[in-house]
Parts: sequence; structure tokens; C-alpha cells
Amino acid sequence: MAVEIAVETPLQDDVRALVAELNAALLELTPPEHCYHLTVDEDTTVFIARDNGLAVGCGALKRHDDAVGEVKRMYTRPSHRGRKIGAEIVARVEALARQEGLKRLVLETGDRHPAAWTVYERAGFSRCRPVLDYPDSEWSASYEKSLA
Repeated sequence: MAVEIAVETPLQDDVRALVAELNAALLELTPPEHCYHLTVDEDTTVFIARDNGLAVGCGALKRHDDAVGEVKRMYTRPSHRGRKIGAEIVARVEALARQEGLKRLVLETGDRHPAAWTVYERAGFSRCRPVLDYPDSEWSASYEKSLA
């Protein structure tokens, strides 16, 4: 069976466990003060990838003012990497952003996440100056993509 990706609530035990793995992975590479977690609210849509019912990947679209969307909380379990799950989640985030009329997608990721950079660059994102209210930091890499 193929991996299925759908909009889901993050308030599920298996999704919480997936996000805990994501948080631990980030802390292995980035100091805690440079890890920017997300509190999900009504301006956020969460996508969950499942393989035979098991949550194996996630990502989210956070909406901001000025028709800007932010790609957040991208993660694929190590057991499922290399299967283009992250690329598919980014594509879903972008499709939803376009459907809603957003004009630009942005994101912040770590400076030690080359696999993530590859996913974003293949999806048409370009490196840029810090986005939104993220500080200019040696620990961060920012990306943007125009949807206009």
C-alpha cells in the first residue's frame, strides 16, 4: 500500500509521538534557543503521512498576514526517508496555499539540514534573507517561493 497524506489534527497520540521525534532530531543539530516549534491554531493546517496507518511524516501550512504562508514542522521518520514523502507534503502545502490565494511561501530550517534544503530547492524554493520574525542566525537557513 502506498503512503497516504491527509489533513489531520495533531492532537493524536501517534502524531504527538512523531512530533516528539522531530523535536529530538532538531535538538541533536541545533541549540534549543534556535529551534522554532509551532503551536497549532486556526491559521495552521497539518498534513500527516501514513504508511499502513502508522504516522511516518508531517508538515504544516501556517498562514500569516500579507498572503504569506509558512511551511512548518516538516519531518519524515528515518525508516521512510528516500521515498519522496517530504516532497509530497511540500507539494500539498503549496497546492493548498495556491488554492487559498496566498502569494508567497516562506520557511526557516536549520543550517545543518542538507536533506531538507534539497527537498525545498527541488520544489522551487530559493535561499533568502531571514523571513518573518526569525533572527539572522548562523543556525538558520531561510527559503521563499513566489506563488504569483
